[in-house]
Amino acid sequence: MSRPQLRRPAHKPLIALVERANRALQTDLVRQAHARGHTEVKMTHNSVFATLHTGPGRAADMAARAGITRQSMGEVIRDMVALDLLEMLPDPNDGRAKVVSYSEHGMEVAGDGFSYLADLEDLFAEEFGEEEYAIARDVLGRLVDVLDRVAAEEAQASSSAGGSVG
Repeated sequence: MSRPQLRRPAHKPLIALVERANRALQTDLVRQAHARGHTEVKMTHNSVFATLHTGPGRAADMAARAGITRQSMGEVIRDMVALDLLEMLPDPNDGRAKVVSYSEHGMEVAGDGFSYLADLEDLFAEEFGEEEYAIARDVLGRLVDVLDRVAAEEAQASSSAGGSVG
């Protein structure tokens, strides 16, 4: 009995390239934070740095933007609060809820990270040329848009099919 042949891409799959680039960037960010004296920064903290801007944010919203569960985001937030990177404050719009904000120390760490990201953007533009780097950024953004559209269309089709059964 022979096994069926799997259809495989002729070259390294895009998902593998994107995952490797993501891992390399995240590792580099943590390495750079450590080099700048912020040795408390961990790889898992990147999910907060990527989703918390300068103002307070809700953990559930941050989790959705990071693509992780609320429980996972809560665990990262608690760790970062213990490290004095974040603070929990009462939500001014909902007395029962809390919002997350950078502590003074966290603002310094995040600021160093965002500054380094700007330096990386400059390096990539220099390395690949401004035009080619802009194209790479544009294609990645459009790739996300296509995948979001496909998911929305599938969800719409699924809900339409489910609603017509009866």
